[in-house]
Amino acid sequence: MRTSGILMPIFSLASKGGIGTFGKEAYRFVDFLEKAKQTWWQILPLNPTNYGDSPYQSFSSYAGNPYFIDPELLIEDGLLTKKEFLSFDFGKEGSSIDYGKLYQSRNAMLKLAFSRFKEDGDYEEFCGKNAFWLKDYALFMAIKNANDDISWENWDESLKLRDKKAIEKAEKEHTQNIKFYCFVQYVFSKQWQALKSYANQKGIKIIGDIPIYVAYDSADVWSQPWQFQLDKELKPKAVAGCPPDAFSEGGQLWGNPLYDWKLMKSEGFAWWKRRIKYVLSLYDCVRIDHFRGFESYYSIPYGDKTAANGKWVKGPDIALFKALEEELGSDLPIIAEDLGFLTPAVLKMLKKTGYPGMKVLQFAFDTENESEYLPHNYQSNCVVYTGTHDNDTILGWTESNDEKEVAFAEKYLNTKRDSGFNWAMMKSAVMSVADTCILTMQDLISLGSEGRINTPSTVGGNWGWRIDPNCINDWLAKIIAELTVLYGRAKPEQTKEKTDSV
Repeated sequence: MRTSGILMPIFSLASKGGIGTFGKEAYRFVDFLEKAKQTWWQILPLNPTNYGDSPYQSFSSYAGNPYFIDPELLIEDGLLTKKEFLSFDFGKEGSSIDYGKLYQSRNAMLKLAFSRFKEDGDYEEFCGKNAFWLKDYALFMAIKNANDDISWENWDESLKLRDKKAIEKAEKEHTQNIKFYCFVQYVFSKQWQALKSYANQKGIKIIGDIPIYVAYDSADVWSQPWQFQLDKELKPKAVAGCPPDAFSEGGQLWGNPLYDWKLMKSEGFAWWKRRIKYVLSLYDCVRIDHFRGFESYYSIPYGDKTAANGKWVKGPDIALFKALEEELGSDLPIIAEDLGFLTPAVLKMLKKTGYPGMKVLQFAFDTENESEYLPHNYQSNCVVYTGTHDNDTILGWTESNDEKEVAFAEKYLNTKRDSGFNWAMMKSAVMSVADTCILTMQDLISLGSEGRINTPSTVGGNWGWRIDPNCINDWLAKIIAELTVLYGRAKPEQTKEKTDSV
């Protein structure tokens, strides 16, 4: 069935408290999606952000971001008062996020709520069900806090190497802080699952997003270092990144530790089975970032300052996905982020999985070569985007991209850059044969580069865009709904009401 949806990060919602949350603005956005006759709400990773504020670099591949816990829902639960909430400085409410002030104030607010929390059966059930990751994560964060938040590689040797006596001592010393982090994850899960349930009841399904790699300074690596390519001192032997591409002329040095795929295979890919099973309990479908890294991954010598000396190394390929399907069932709801240079081997792996890949229209207008991203070249088993979180907005693209490519786009789309160009590009995506079409909220409200979420290979100024609450309205929902019905992307029950053509 042909479907469509909107990419809108949680942090970009207009919630009170300096950042988007799981509160009433999230529920209002679900209502907006329903009115717009959409099927999908695509979000970015929900994990805690690490240094640099990127959701793709986290202290845990399982834990949820405490910033997304809604303070007003805590007030409803009797864990916080309105006066207390208003006493914290989360930064100026508006079009951007002040992560510095969030870092200073959010934990203090949550600790106040924790001081009033009474453990009950639901909490105990949550902790028991999630013990396989929660125990290590809570301990990791508690030790990190006690060590001025430095990376675990700089902890005392006994804690770094997880000496049994040192761990037992830390568990006793940090009992309350460990319980605090369990509380935070419990509240996060409770609020998220309530929001997801509301969305599903409205006919809206969630597309989640997970990075292929985990951060070195994470509970994942600290608790199971043998899963990664580390030396005897637990330093990475090599790190992840990618060679030069459309996003970065010099390539990208991500710095994540690489997996020990040989060991993982010998264990039946148990680590990945746990991870995918867990994320599919959070989302209805999941986009896996940098999917081509499963066929072969880019390995950069540890300590290098650039990605120039990296090399491609064979990955697990289709064996991983066969193992996942044996464990979790066939037809897993996965979207493969297959952007960048794709070798025949990568294409073969993707075809064998059957997962839909991505087509990004902003990459389509190559004046030198025929692009697979041009709509007339699509096969139906794909997801089309005008742009992703790593792209400029459509209108920003017309200002910053190569002039020849923009001129080609004008000709292809039969429009001019100063005359509804963003709507012409979005319409081209919606009317394409792609089974699924995802538009970004910034393009739907005609923002320029001020609406860009991330510029790859840069630090600072990213992940901060927030929407004006007035932009979520019935007028825009009606326009989107008409376009959705016109090109056959609405569900049958959504097309009963007659709509005018766009």
